[in-house]
Amino acid sequence: MRELVADCQLRAATDLFTHTWDPVVLAALSQRPHRRRELRDAIGGISDKALTEALRRLTGNGLVARHAYAEAPPRVEYELTPLGRSLVDGPMRALGRWAHEHGEELLDAQG
Repeated sequence: MRELVADCQLRAATDLFTHTWDPVVLAALSQRPHRRRELRDAIGGISDKALTEALRRLTGNGLVARHAYAEAPPRVEYELTPLGRSLVDGPMRALGRWAHEHGEELLDAQG
């Protein structure tokens, strides 16, 4: 395995976790594509502005795809791209396991 170094690729990857809502939106999209309102309802507590910003960042980073359908009324869905799926199924799943196993220790240390 390649040694972790502070290079552009590592910074780009860790930046994906600097925005509070981005991992939450990715997790919400992990099961299936969602319309915007479905995403907001699934997440709970996220403002329209925060959801819009998260979707723009995630789309801009190639993690989420936006599909607009020419229907009446218009329909837009968001789904994980293969790159987004690899992030959710890899590092995010591993981080979730770690947080489950060590979350209490972490909170106690911060206490």
